[in-house]
Amino acid sequence: MFRTFLTSLILSCAAQAAVTLPALLTDHMVVQRGIPVHIWGKALPGEDVKVSFHGDTKSVKANGIGSWGVHLAPADAGGPFEVTIKGTNEIVLKDVLVGDVWVASGQSNMEFRLNQAANGPAEIAAAKYPKIRRIKVEHRVSEFPLDDVSAKPWVELTPETAPQVSAVAYFFVRNLFEGKGSAAQGVPQGIIDSSWGGTPVEAWTSYRALSSDPAFLPAFNDWAIAMESYPTVKARYDVNLAAWTEALEAAKKSGAKVPAKPALPGTVPGGSWEPAGLYNAMIAPLVPFGIKGALWYQGESNAAASRAPVYGREFQAMIRDWRKAWGEGDFPFLFVQLANYKANPFWPDIREAQRQTLSLANTGMAVTIDVGNPTDIHPTNKQDVGLRLALAARAMVYGEKIEYSGPTLRMAARDGAAMRLWMDHAAGLNAKGGGAVRGFEIAGSNKQFVPAEARIDGGTVVVSAAGVADPAFVRYAWSDNPDCNLYNAEGLPASPFRSFE
Repeated sequence: MFRTFLTSLILSCAAQAAVTLPALLTDHMVVQRGIPVHIWGKALPGEDVKVSFHGDTKSVKANGIGSWGVHLAPADAGGPFEVTIKGTNEIVLKDVLVGDVWVASGQSNMEFRLNQAANGPAEIAAAKYPKIRRIKVEHRVSEFPLDDVSAKPWVELTPETAPQVSAVAYFFVRNLFEGKGSAAQGVPQGIIDSSWGGTPVEAWTSYRALSSDPAFLPAFNDWAIAMESYPTVKARYDVNLAAWTEALEAAKKSGAKVPAKPALPGTVPGGSWEPAGLYNAMIAPLVPFGIKGALWYQGESNAAASRAPVYGREFQAMIRDWRKAWGEGDFPFLFVQLANYKANPFWPDIREAQRQTLSLANTGMAVTIDVGNPTDIHPTNKQDVGLRLALAARAMVYGEKIEYSGPTLRMAARDGAAMRLWMDHAAGLNAKGGGAVRGFEIAGSNKQFVPAEARIDGGTVVVSAAGVADPAFVRYAWSDNPDCNLYNAEGLPASPFRSFE
């Protein structure tokens, strides 16, 4: 009896002493090239841990709460390699590649899967890229920063694993990997997909950043109001759930279409709209993992009267927040401007906030005003979205001498009875399809905008309207689903804009 107890005690202690790794560190992972490789985990307090990778070995002693970490020498792109971690037990991570790692985050258009994209079956069948790897962070909310995510291990991109990959992220890294003459050509690419549909920017931002600006206080106020109304929301949900259960049983018996199950909104305790809740659970645990940069597709959930006016400040605060957390400087942050869609009057404001975010260093924007779907908030053309993000990366990050953006407003000035607009990325300005340039409006000092005529004059656009003798302001593509056609020679669309703050 005592011997059995002693054996159990020894096995229990051995199990507690076993070195463990976070969910991000698995077979098939991609680690970031050119920077120290961080390997970390848990062990028994004071336990000696030795880590070896790519010819470098480091030893460390777990601290008083059992945490440990080492930084190994940077490596060039390549592999596969092995990572060996030895404590009282030994872990060997196999088929590890060194390349570029991108965090892909945001809401449903980033989470949108390859099997939902246009030409999905053919794209999936062609997804044979053993040097492109992906890990999906599972949905989770926390009131405080966590030290690990919930995620299945890294996988290679194959026709078997590709259906569930983020379509935007996949087309982005595929364009980098295949880009002829690019510094990224043939370089292993890693995607950390940490996204959640229908979520606002403040959920992806830390408490530290949200508390840095009084303008962000409405996010906390909205959450407090939501918590007060939770009992009513929950009671309504319970009624809907009971009705759904009955309808489900009836559908099973009759063979009718199964109804969609009702879902609790994100504005409930532990819901996905909690300020900082997704940052704490789905971003903070990623910070120890070295990355090349971030991809972002979000903004739809902030297109509301109480949220749109501060979106620009919140979005920029979030970018600074992430960069501060990773401690890698101003790493590339590439984002998607909202596409055309008959949504609500606040979509133009979100697009303008996104355009103004380009004032932050090392940011790039994919304009998608021409590849949306007026009747579907989830357009299936993710190929062009990924391509345009990749063009920005190839130029900004990898130094290629290519055009990567459509025309963007540099400045606007009065020119007689017209407004003259100077544009960047404006080589070969043209009205796509021929005919008149469409999408411009002009106003006097009263900001009462009217449709305007526009003509291209070299690298500028001259805008006027017969009824506006003293123009002061101009805007372009300023509606949820605008009719606009200004492009440059590379076939990239101009960003919507307005000439005033």
